[in-house]
Amino acid sequence: MKAERKREPVKDASHLYEVERRAYHLERPGFRIAELQLSPTQKVPWHSHSNISDTFYVLQGTMRLFLQEPKQEVILQPGESFVAAIGRPHLVTNGGQTSLTFLIMQGVGEYDYVPLV
Repeated sequence: MKAERKREPVKDASHLYEVERRAYHLERPGFRIAELQLSPTQKVPWHSHSNISDTFYVLQGTMRLFLQEPKQEVILQPGESFVAAIGRPHLVTNGGQTSLTFLIMQGVGEYDYVPLV
């Protein structure tokens, strides 16, 4: 029987995956807004959050968002948004041939990133 690996949350996940650009527009206790830009081959790996939800808002390009519990795939175009609930595993990919730029609003609560792979 394979032992399940304990997943430790981290307070800063920026070193765990590469993006073309990352900017923080607002950081307050319990809430933050970041802007990320992904190339066509980049992704934000499978993860979840213990205390916060992620609200994605696409500015440019196409986002493919994969979720578990329940399994779901969401395609977002500029001007569209989606909320990944607290504790719901998700993976963010660029669904197009050009850069994807999106805002991610995280809160309300203490930020953590729980890697799932």
